[in-house]
Amino acid sequence: MTTENNQGEISGIDGTLPAGKIVIVASRYNPAICDSLVSGSLETLSAAGYASAQTPVIRVPGAWELPSIVDRCLQNADAIAAIALGCVIRGETTHDEHINRSVSLSLMEMGVRTGRPIAFGLLTCNTLEQAIQRSGGTVGNKGNESAEAILELLRLEAKLNECLPA
Repeated sequence: MTTENNQGEISGIDGTLPAGKIVIVASRYNPAICDSLVSGSLETLSAAGYASAQTPVIRVPGAWELPSIVDRCLQNADAIAAIALGCVIRGETTHDEHINRSVSLSLMEMGVRTGRPIAFGLLTCNTLEQAIQRSGGTVGNKGNESAEAILELLRLEAKLNECLPA
């Protein structure tokens, strides 16, 4: 039976998690930031019961390469979700805006097309200091947050399959 709160809402805050792989695709660019994001995601997924064999980490050169490799990973039947992690810091040109917009739109379209959750863990910061604060500093760790979002969506999907079969 589907878990509902007292307002009749269905959420993925609690419930059973499915078996399968949650693939983490992470940029190598801005390594200190991205390594911290990966660590945060792995910590959260491990605490939820996913072993390291279920959470492969695949490294790509930069944020631009995230969508194509996430798409490739989601073509594998064992992959139930993906977490895209990276960091783009504003420079002197508008290059960052083009990267951020293209990557975010590609990942969103892919999630809708595949029906599998994809977490957007791409930091889009104005300064290095902002990136540091969002990768384990005073603002938290977007890697943890991305993994938490994936876990919630996976639980929600299981509940939706009960009440809204395809």
